[in-house]
Amino acid sequence: MAMKLYFLKYVVTAFVAALVFTGPVSAQHAEEALLEQLREAPETEAARLDRALSLIWDNSGSPAMNLLLKRGRDALKEEETEKAIDHLTALTDHAPEFAEGWHARATAYYQAGLYGPALDDLERALALNPNNYNAIFGLGVMLREFGDLERAAEAFDRVLALNPHHENAKTAMEQLERNGIGRTL
Repeated sequence: MAMKLYFLKYVVTAFVAALVFTGPVSAQHAEEALLEQLREAPETEAARLDRALSLIWDNSGSPAMNLLLKRGRDALKEEETEKAIDHLTALTDHAPEFAEGWHARATAYYQAGLYGPALDDLERALALNPNNYNAIFGLGVMLREFGDLERAAEAFDRVLALNPHHENAKTAMEQLERNGIGRTL
């Protein structure tokens, strides 16, 4: 029985991935279902559901745009921030409705110390995909860095409402709560 349940999890994940690549309406329904599952899932299932959501969010629908996203992220990993910004700017220029392109470029701008452009790109990413808890987390990090602790706490709360297993958001909230921010009396 345990083997069947284990196998079923991977079948469901493969099915969700297949839906992602069949069209935007199917991907939207799959995203909603995965977010609901993530909110209710035990800790042991969170990483799998997070990966399934990433498959949806990282798919622009164009192999060329997906390649630009990959090249931009690879450059970020290699700490080649300018190169990352160039790739991700090409991506946002050619696929302005692709939320993850804006989110990735916001990360690159942030790493380059360009906070204004990073905030602009996060705003655009979240307008296109308000459920991207990683982009919301990035916004919270920036707000905390700017000293706007109340709004940072609101952002981290939103992350945890979408993904209660987001370890970085949990840690950030604990740090704010130690300082008296985000506590309820």
